[in-house]
Amino acid sequence: MSGTTGQRPTLVVIAKDESRCIARCLESVRAVTDRMLVLDTGSSDGTPDIARACGAEVHSFEWIDDFSAARNRALELADADWNLILDADEWLETAGQFSWGSVFDTARLGLLRVVSIDQSSGQNLEVTSWQPRLLPRGVRYQGRIHEQPNTHLPRLKTGLSIFHDGYMKEQMQRKRGRNRALIEQALAQDPQDPYLLYQLGTEHEGGKAFAEAAHCYRLALEHLPRGVAYEHPLLVRTLHCLCRSGAVDEALSLIERYASRYDHSPDFHFVAGNAYLDQALRAPDQAAQRWLPQAVLAWQRCLAIGDQPELEGSMQGRGSFLAAFNLHVVFEQLGEPSQAAHYEGLAAIRS
Repeated sequence: MSGTTGQRPTLVVIAKDESRCIARCLESVRAVTDRMLVLDTGSSDGTPDIARACGAEVHSFEWIDDFSAARNRALELADADWNLILDADEWLETAGQFSWGSVFDTARLGLLRVVSIDQSSGQNLEVTSWQPRLLPRGVRYQGRIHEQPNTHLPRLKTGLSIFHDGYMKEQMQRKRGRNRALIEQALAQDPQDPYLLYQLGTEHEGGKAFAEAAHCYRLALEHLPRGVAYEHPLLVRTLHCLCRSGAVDEALSLIERYASRYDHSPDFHFVAGNAYLDQALRAPDQAAQRWLPQAVLAWQRCLAIGDQPELEGSMQGRGSFLAAFNLHVVFEQLGEPSQAAHYEGLAAIRS
């Protein structure tokens, strides 16, 4: 079986030991596809049987520590005009009547909004990214891990959303060792690749090795081309990890450097406020007159901007309840009960 029926894409998934979630993934796409292909890379938990029971076409592939190799083999087997790429720990959220009309009018990559559940703060918070997941015939991947389509085709936001729970703590523990090893293998071949350095930083950050994460992020920023989509989350993570590792002065310098470029970002102002608070604790003689007012202004700026789910890497709450909570705590400590109560009320409104 090949091709795509009636301008509907073929779902293409690579999977290994995903019995927890493969059915959810496959069932979520029935409204937008007539064909589902799963490439199993060595499951021992019944994943292929579950996929077949859901109506998927299942093939096997020997895992060779290379995600692009697996993705490209799956695309080769699909042999479709259009391919919708999901991971097994993702599921599609879309309106019941989605029209592919303008998506298929020319060769391009379709960007889907990917909403990941982040638990690093102790809450389940949504983090948004935009990823090319709708690929026309002939596009292939490159990269051993955190692979990307190897094409200069233009990109179009499709209006479709994917939800992802693979970053939740239990799932990350299962993946962390494997991912780090593959990233390090890839970096051995290209040690200045900023995207790989960024991803290695996220591995260290997830393990709370903040100094190591900050080092990777610092190198990534040094080699980063201007205007790449992940600059925003990279900068925010860099500031966070610099502060968590005690390099507050370096974080303050970066904040000054990037302030005008990211004035529209609640995430930038949120971590800037945290940095100013850290500096207030380090320099108590200047806290009341300088650093605490700057922290307050930064978090108030977050509230003025509001949450920005369209912004790459933006975290839910930094433009609303998380910033309001920080303001509540500061004003409570400053002995200003009316202001503290005001922001406590805002913090209780979780969108």
